Amino acid sequence: MRLLLKNKFPNALLSQVLLVSSLLFAQGCTSTNNQQSAIGELIIAEPIAINVKDEIALERITQVLQRAKINDEQRAELYYQRGIKYDKFGLRALAHNDFNQAIGLKPDMVDAYNFLGIHFTQLQEFNQSYDAFDSVIELDPSYEFAYFNRGIALYYGGRPSLAADDFKAFRKYQQNDPYRVLWQYLADIELDQQKADQDLTVAAQLIAENVWAKKVIKLYLGKMTQSDFIAHLTDNVNTNEALTERLCEAYFYLGKYSQMKGDASAAINFFKLALSTNVYEFVEHRYAKLELDLMRQNMQQSSAP
Repeated sequence: MRLLLKNKFPNALLSQVLLVSSLLFAQGCTSTNNQQSAIGELIIAEPIAINVKDEIALERITQVLQRAKINDEQRAELYYQRGIKYDKFGLRALAHNDFNQAIGLKPDMVDAYNFLGIHFTQLQEFNQSYDAFDSVIELDPSYEFAYFNRGIALYYGGRPSLAADDFKAFRKYQQNDPYRVLWQYLADIELDQQKADQDLTVAAQLIAENVWAKKVIKLYLGKMTQSDFIAHLTDNVNTNEALTERLCEAYFYLGKYSQMKGDASAAINFFKLALSTNVYEFVEHRYAKLELDLMRQNMQQSSAP
């Protein structure tokens, strides 16, 4: 799900070759309710590769920054654009540095603050992420994705009530977006499981049946089994790129579903599968790694004497 920016920039051209194969996980995972579960047959995609055109574009931006005589506003925009390229490649530290450079030259660049907030969330630097998103909203209260991204930061920062408020604000911009509904649900279940299920059932009525992500909602509501969900992963997918993106999303939400069921082992595997797609731009890829980090931390704390 690409839901990071208010303004959309041209997407990079990605060349990829996907290997579609069946992988049977016979790993039995004991859940907290002592039930056995298994991941089952999955579709595995070859990770997305970086296109040479993206690398050339990155080099050209760097050359202009080093050699051209440009004003501060132009230089800030170039730092920002290079930061986006680095972010697409998964080079977070380089991207983070460029976004800081952009803000130093143009202190009101809301898009750069938004990205910094996302990176701080991924690093579990939650107070800094809140500050970054607060800056975005102060500069531009209509910047809808700042509410979404701040909601995610609050969710992972252990503040589900405040997260739910931000997700509600974000949903007002588009009530029939299944991803907005899903993140709202993830925060809501931390507060009241029964009410969260009721609200999700109502929200689902606004989402068209032909929207793929509605299957995630049906899975969460118990109207679709995990096996059926996995069996429909390739529905209406016509390109390799679309398949990779679908798998990134699907495996992340399967990881969250496994967490809800108390199946930590399956959740870890699903988050790893989401990461294996290399769809760095997607929200689901960004936070699959954070999910793994948090799960490992919780395991270490629970095993500590």
